[in-house]
Amino acid sequence: MARGFTLIELLVVLAIVALLSAISLPRYTQYVERNREAVLAENLRLTRDALEQFHADRGRYPEALEELVTRRYLKALPVDPILESSQYWRVSEPLPPAEGKIGDIHSAAPGIGRNGRRYTTW
Repeated sequence: MARGFTLIELLVVLAIVALLSAISLPRYTQYVERNREAVLAENLRLTRDALEQFHADRGRYPEALEELVTRRYLKALPVDPILESSQYWRVSEPLPPAEGKIGDIHSAAPGIGRNGRRYTTW
């Protein structure tokens, strides 16, 4: 007598694996999205802290984000994990009478986060 699996047994196993994958995939994508948003919030917080430290030390805000790196307030430009780039940040000028070009930083990513707010308002 030959030993092995029948086609029916293999199809049942494949169906079970497919079902488990279908159940776990949405949870995985939610987990990835939640972690990206957490990294974005942390990068924004650290960059805003660096902007305030720069202002406290120099009496003005930086002219460009790269100035935070050259003056060693940041090791590197932060990465926007939603856009997966460090080049696309939305910056705003400080309120007068403050000098400089960059008073605040926001994500340039389109869309709405899990908290219901647009990424551009974080």
